[in-house]
Amino acid sequence: MPKLTDVCRYVRSKAAGPFWITVDLFFDGPESFTANKDKPGLNVASIASRLQLCPELVKRIEVPDLSVIKFSYPRNRPQGGVFERDMHGGQQFTPLLDLDL
Repeated sequence: MPKLTDVCRYVRSKAAGPFWITVDLFFDGPESFTANKDKPGLNVASIASRLQLCPELVKRIEVPDLSVIKFSYPRNRPQGGVFERDMHGGQQFTPLLDLDL
């Protein structure tokens, strides 16, 4: 079974303002995007489970022109707060790297 890293050129996460995180999945091209965008591992429930989030809080956005899928969700703690551990959200994608599609 292919993994996310087999079909994506880049996987990254970033701050999307002080209250949200966005994970970007950059596919290898339009063919890879089309072939994989509807795989069970890329639905909201699967991503939410892997990131230990409530599925109702996760938004999925497809950007076919860029061969990208974005998942956005609220931060557990506001950016820059005393107990916040990843100010830029740059490490939030790592649980997805070995995700089975």
